[in-house]
Amino acid sequence: MHQTLRMKKLWPLLLLFVAACSKKQDYNADLLVKNAVVYTVDSSFSVAQAFVVKDGKILAVGDSTSLLQKYSAKQVIDAGGHAVYPGFIDAHSHFLEYSTGLQSADLRGMHSWQQITDTLVSFARTNTDGWLIGRGWDQNLWTNKRFPNKAKLDSLFPVRPVFLERIDGHAAIANQAALSLAGIKPGQTISGGGIETIKGKLTGVLVDNAVGIVTRKIPPMSDQDVQAALLDGQKNCFADGLTTVADCGVPYTLISTVADEQHKGTLKIRLYLMLSDKQENYDYLFKHGAYKSPGLDVRGFKMYADGALGSRGACLLQDYSDSSKWRGYLLSNAKHFAEIAQKVYAHGFQLSTHAIGDSANRLILKVYAGVLKGKNDRRWRIEHAQIVDPADIKMFGDNSIIPSVQPTHATSDMLWAIKRLGPKRIKTAYAYKQLLEQNGWLPLGTDFPVENINPVYTFYAAVVRKNLDGQPNGGFQMENALTREQALRGITIWAAKAQFEEKEKGSIEAGKFADFVILDQDLMKIDGGQLPKVKVLKTYINGEKVYEKK
Repeated sequence: MHQTLRMKKLWPLLLLFVAACSKKQDYNADLLVKNAVVYTVDSSFSVAQAFVVKDGKILAVGDSTSLLQKYSAKQVIDAGGHAVYPGFIDAHSHFLEYSTGLQSADLRGMHSWQQITDTLVSFARTNTDGWLIGRGWDQNLWTNKRFPNKAKLDSLFPVRPVFLERIDGHAAIANQAALSLAGIKPGQTISGGGIETIKGKLTGVLVDNAVGIVTRKIPPMSDQDVQAALLDGQKNCFADGLTTVADCGVPYTLISTVADEQHKGTLKIRLYLMLSDKQENYDYLFKHGAYKSPGLDVRGFKMYADGALGSRGACLLQDYSDSSKWRGYLLSNAKHFAEIAQKVYAHGFQLSTHAIGDSANRLILKVYAGVLKGKNDRRWRIEHAQIVDPADIKMFGDNSIIPSVQPTHATSDMLWAIKRLGPKRIKTAYAYKQLLEQNGWLPLGTDFPVENINPVYTFYAAVVRKNLDGQPNGGFQMENALTREQALRGITIWAAKAQFEEKEKGSIEAGKFADFVILDQDLMKIDGGQLPKVKVLKTYINGEKVYEKK
């Protein structure tokens, strides 16, 4: 009887317990990140401990205790004191080219032509059909530092066409089978490019506009192969903490491909596409207008003023120091650049132009200035701005022209650039601090696949100004090094601003996309020499984990 009475008294308590357990948790957030060192990269560069995410956007930022008291999240991440940053943004890349290139032979970093041909033979054993494509050779890494000759390619591949692109994409070598398909003959010339011959015979080397004669003969990839390639490229971006990349110079047909994949939910990386300098691209965007979705932004065009310094295609005001009576060349005439600038301005789009040499930079600065006519918020960009005459630098600030630079170019080029430019001109090259001072901000990128995709290497090169071997000891032209804060802004909020997206990404602030990255070490505190060793632990887009280090 006593036991029955006791059970009657316990029943109400048991019912309350069961009801409490069965009641659905009342969440007011999806994700809460706590116990972190959160570099918000807001206007005051504040550092927080925690932030909350709901519906893919940042809901609140603050300290762990306060946010835990106010919010009940479906998922709580204890960062364990690790540093958290806004998702990294690459302001200048070639994402499509990089992604499709993952299916070709990787020739980067090879120190001889023999090593390259050996690699190509090995690659051909498992890639037996169609053209043999490779990318990444750089004669500046070889002992003789001379352009290669196709003779070895002709003996190894007498029938199968071979096309090997130089690291900067501004030169290539093709074997005779490929040259014959393209109809290239000795003595042939082309404006804005070069077809190299020695003693009246083709060497196979093509520079700038000449490259296109062969590439137009290479069968295009199928839509399915392109889609698969983009997903492969995305994986590598996420592994290095990239959540947005600007793809500079693509066909308008990529818009629908990307939009479809993003709609399906397979392509999650955010893309800012610049359409290349072709009439069909102008016709399309002028007719349809800018395209904007959370994951895709298309509102501008990319022109090429000149070639690259490594292949001596950069257009200089004076002769190359290592090649007398040669100053490089423009890829189009001045009239073309002026006409395009007027049309793009009239239709309200952004214009970006590749300019390496001081002559090319001067021309494009003057073209832009003639259209922009002073301070503005059009955010027209010069990509690379690699060698700028001191007299021309002020034109960036006077006309609100944005220099978009890639710090790893400086540390990759420095060992041979002085030979191209001489001791005086080299001092006006890769002048990132001077360029930053023009407008007070500077977007940073990599130009991948020309350089390594890793944005931490960008940060390291901007701040420490050394290559991955730790050279030179004192850093390269340290008067133009950036501070750590400037470098971090360059790969986050300033890169977002360069594409008119600073109100939606680039910092960890309420209302912005919940794109963020957790690193194993703190970029802002560790020794500069240790920066290249920093690894990404996790990458998030819209508060969804898209990468985790195994």
